[in-house]
Amino acid sequence: MRIGIIGAGNIGSTAARRFVRLGHDVCIANSRGPRSLRSLVRELGPRVTAATVEDAARFGDVVLVAILLFGLRSMPSAAFIGKIVIDPNNYFAGRNGNFTELDSGELTHSELFATQFPGTRIVKGFNTLSHIALANGGRPEATWDDRLALYAAGDDAAAKSVVLDLYDALGFTPIDAGPLVAGGRQLQPGGPVFNTDLTGAQAREIFPHPGW
Repeated sequence: MRIGIIGAGNIGSTAARRFVRLGHDVCIANSRGPRSLRSLVRELGPRVTAATVEDAARFGDVVLVAILLFGLRSMPSAAFIGKIVIDPNNYFAGRNGNFTELDSGELTHSELFATQFPGTRIVKGFNTLSHIALANGGRPEATWDDRLALYAAGDDAAAKSVVLDLYDALGFTPIDAGPLVAGGRQLQPGGPVFNTDLTGAQAREIFPHPGW
């Protein structure tokens, strides 16, 4: 799969490392430009390239956008049209600036995020575990009941399935958290699974999965 990553902080760079190990091709970008990513590209090898934000967005079948909300307005939204766009971000008032609609609970982070990416399929995911757990917590050899759980919320079932399959390949239990709004509220800070290391068996008590 071709995966674009916007943002090379803890989550973006960790995701790049994990995706490359699975055999995916990755194009990564940040606000400082491709030259600032040369050491990461050298570390990860020929499956990774650094590019502009627009080129990374156009490259990916899936694009993970790991940036703070105030940076979204500068995104070249036309480059994302038709893509599966993953929102792995979490809003903390003050650190992210202040967004009245988020502080009041009127909108979830992903609803506000989605306004910047018309014509895309938004999936909330990769946001409930720390980058350390994302790097080291996958256990492909374990059963779904025993692995750490990762969650995806979204309104497009096919897009959500792509993200859930990535979780499984990375060694996490894939948990469908439902639609973008209702599921997104469960996954964001203050929700029952945010920053909580639950096994698949424990997560099933919150998000029943009849297919297991």
